[in-house]
Amino acid sequence: MDTAEIRRRFVAHFERAGHTPVPSASLLLDDPNLLFVNAGMVPFKPYFLGQETPPYTRATSVQKCVRTPDIEDVGKTTRHGTFFEMCGNFSFGDYFKEGAIELAWELVTKSQADGGFGFDESVLYPSVLDGDEEAVTLWKRITGLPDDRIVRLPPKENYWSMGVPGPGGPCSELLIDRGPAYGADRDWDAGDRYLEFWNLVFMQDELSAVRSKSDFDIAGELPKKNIDTGMGLERVAYLLQGKDNMYETDVMFPVIEKAMALTGKRYGADHEDDVRFRVVADHVRSSMMLIGDGVTPGNEARGYVLRRLLRRAVRSMRLLGYGDPALPELMPVSRDRMAETYTDLRTDWDRIARVAYAEEETFRKTLQAGTQIFDLAATEVKKSGSTRLAGDQAFALHDTYGFPIDLTLEMASEAGLSVDEEGFRSLMAEQRERAKADARSKKGQHADTGVYRGILDANGPTDWLAYETLETESRALAVLQQGAPVSTLRAGEVGELVLDRTPFYAESGGQAADAGIIEFDGGRLEVLDVQRPIKGLVVHQVRVVDGELASAEGATLHAQVDPEWRTGARQAHSGTHVVHAALREVLGPTALQSGSYNRPGYLRLDFGWTTGLRPEQVADIELVSNNALRADLPVGWQYMTLPEAKDWGAVALFGETYDDSKVRVVEIGGPWSRELCGGTHVDHSSQIGTIVVTGESSVGSGNRRIEAFTGVEGFRYLARERDVVGQLTGLLKTQPDDLVGRVSDLVERLRAAEKEIERARLSQLLAGGAQLAAGASVVGGVHVVAHRVDGAGGGDVRTLAMDVRGRLPDGVPGVVVVIGAADGKVSVVAATTERARDLGLSANDLVRAVGPFVGGKGGGKADVAQGGGTDASRIDEALAAVHAEVARATGQSTGQA
Repeated sequence: MDTAEIRRRFVAHFERAGHTPVPSASLLLDDPNLLFVNAGMVPFKPYFLGQETPPYTRATSVQKCVRTPDIEDVGKTTRHGTFFEMCGNFSFGDYFKEGAIELAWELVTKSQADGGFGFDESVLYPSVLDGDEEAVTLWKRITGLPDDRIVRLPPKENYWSMGVPGPGGPCSELLIDRGPAYGADRDWDAGDRYLEFWNLVFMQDELSAVRSKSDFDIAGELPKKNIDTGMGLERVAYLLQGKDNMYETDVMFPVIEKAMALTGKRYGADHEDDVRFRVVADHVRSSMMLIGDGVTPGNEARGYVLRRLLRRAVRSMRLLGYGDPALPELMPVSRDRMAETYTDLRTDWDRIARVAYAEEETFRKTLQAGTQIFDLAATEVKKSGSTRLAGDQAFALHDTYGFPIDLTLEMASEAGLSVDEEGFRSLMAEQRERAKADARSKKGQHADTGVYRGILDANGPTDWLAYETLETESRALAVLQQGAPVSTLRAGEVGELVLDRTPFYAESGGQAADAGIIEFDGGRLEVLDVQRPIKGLVVHQVRVVDGELASAEGATLHAQVDPEWRTGARQAHSGTHVVHAALREVLGPTALQSGSYNRPGYLRLDFGWTTGLRPEQVADIELVSNNALRADLPVGWQYMTLPEAKDWGAVALFGETYDDSKVRVVEIGGPWSRELCGGTHVDHSSQIGTIVVTGESSVGSGNRRIEAFTGVEGFRYLARERDVVGQLTGLLKTQPDDLVGRVSDLVERLRAAEKEIERARLSQLLAGGAQLAAGASVVGGVHVVAHRVDGAGGGDVRTLAMDVRGRLPDGVPGVVVVIGAADGKVSVVAATTERARDLGLSANDLVRAVGPFVGGKGGGKADVAQGGGTDASRIDEALAAVHAEVARATGQSTGQA
């Protein structure tokens, strides 16, 4: 049974049982604890945490997931993978243990001819939490299995929580006995023998503290008991396909087959090569799915994970012997296997491919640079007489230059060197621990929404009228400070105000919250911010300007949005849509928005693109945008289901979560611009006024940003530029059309003058070189020049030192040390002749000798070394130390002679 059919049967089974099918959410959700969705229940967390009311009592989904803590272990075992799909069924206060067990057992054991999976009951073992006798009784009654087929496991294995206070509960797992070839009889920890493929979570407890997976406090029962299950699609696939592991299934093995064809290696012939084949299959698919959901390679967070995955895949192909670009050969194979379910992989393929292939090209250059750095490090190791590359050098290659450790190991072996792997692993462990500590510090950042939930439950959702009016007569529901109710807010104090109705736009979709005032009997509030801490409730952050705001429930207030603010906000948000449409018209449909921010008069739009835009492209985007304004395109919006919106051609943004029942589609000029959006907009494009693009820049690998002014701010920007042009034309006594040529001419003349001045300055600096060489003192038979140059920086000091050394008499031992001081910094350069080095004199030793006098240090080679410091008051002492060091060194040489 192929993977797509398993997925279809799972959803159909639960849909027949009254569950609402819920499409997979994006891998990117706004959760402070997660980089990516890592379990099927994550999109439903707001329902389980009581932050939102679920729109259904039963749901089923096949959710895309990525887990990244064990990236280094992928391929080394057949159990580790990064991307996977979790099939789940969920009950929100509806059925509980009995229903979950019945539904799972039916699907698993029902014959394939009847739409089930057809597993043999004789090899299935349900597990329960040791002590959960209710679950034991239900399993025995529903399945007819004897008691010894029900496995009791401790909390570490069979109790579930999110790792923070909140819901939790015992689990029941479905295990399948794969036979004695995979482990000992009834050894539940054997790993591959009794393989868990489905976990049923009975969410029944309210946890007040969670110290570890097996150490927690139960405060009591949840008011509503829920069901959360997760069936691993990949595991069921390889079990039903008679394969040994997930890498050999119909979805993943074609990538391995392609890799075999490219490399000439055979899967199954060598363990190390098998690891690399599995890394390629896993990471190519995971990278593709992440890029599909809007991630671009970078050096932080999600982007760094994607970069690691892509580079590990490319590196593994290289270690398999394939040096050409690999992703253009491999990724389309993975696309073809996954696109039956995830059709966006085809429609968005140009963008996905562009991002992935550009990253491979960048990494290929990194490998080239890293190889040069490795060669230098290897040469230094050999010169020192060692055969071992230090752990910190290997770590620097990995961490600073992106050079993989196993590639370092391979190249070290070829160079006849070993690597201090233990030191490298120690540094890697320290880095991982820092990352984990950072993650732990963010743990538990779910906002305490209990107060907001109480307000919502007591009063219902806020009557939000931002689309309809700029002012309302409203009733106060609550006054808060730092999340807790207060009796009074006094003049100057900042707090939160909840109203039964409001005209204020709450920040969302990139649009800043409205500004305005709220008046009450005897006072006035300034609205600083407007947010939705939980779905359905609008909360205003306010500062008391006049009077004293009491928390008297039911008090009447007058809420009024600043009309100028709203006008500017509408112009900016509609302008963002116009720029996005213009961007796609100029660059093509793969230039998709990945984020935006707009406030009155200003917009910025981030989009996935791997190269900087040419000036003419930026000009074209601005021109297309303003032509759309001049065309006075109608702006409208309507509500529809998400599938209808996609069929209509509406653009959805990466990582955004949309309502399952309806979405709002804003269109400008009909099909020219159709986007899912909840913002406020103008009625006609001409009302935006103007769009003035002020910049285009990089915001990370594969991401660009366009910034622009709109409306009055756009005209002000142009007026400021006009004033600057006017001043320049007046100063240069030219016409505006000739201004660029006039300025270019001046710049060229200035550059020529600067070069001439530099030549004169350098000539003056070096003019005394011959005199300094001729006036060298002789110490122990060595000609010594120790000279101070005030006002000279490092470059000048080096130039002078090398010039003087070149002017010393041929064949005599000579030493030159020049110390310069400029802008509070001291620069030191030492240079020696070959005859001086034969006597044991070293420029490196000379720099180190003078370093303490100038408050610094330095180093280099025996012929030339340089250093610096911050104390210019002791330069003369430092120069004297040069003579002392030469005397000491020549005295040693004389003694040895």
